Amino acid sequence: MPGKEVTISTQTRTPIQPPLSEATLFILLSLAPGPRHGYAIMKDVQMLSDDRIVLSTGTLYGALKRLLEQGWIERVDDPEPNDTDRERKAYALTQTGRRILKAEVERLQKLIATARRLRATREPG
Repeated sequence: MPGKEVTISTQTRTPIQPPLSEATLFILLSLAPGPRHGYAIMKDVQMLSDDRIVLSTGTLYGALKRLLEQGWIERVDDPEPNDTDRERKAYALTQTGRRILKAEVERLQKLIATARRLRATREPG
């Protein structure tokens, strides 16, 4: 059309990911530094959440199963020595899991920044 300029955005957007549950977020955060076995994940989640989230074994392994199916984590050899005869399952973040965790942390940071900005402009002074 003569005289009409059309602008096309070349910015690509990441598909919107629903917010993660708090338990899922803390499981991914627990795995961010490196592989962990189930019991270590349970203890780490409890510590990271200041004892607000205490995962039962069933809840943890249900979440790990779902994260495995989604491709966010993978089974790996347990990096810690095992003094028992029982095989421990260790888990690590995949690249997809790291991307999901990074996106969620960025989403939460934006949310907090917006809340702080709004609170600062709307508080009676």
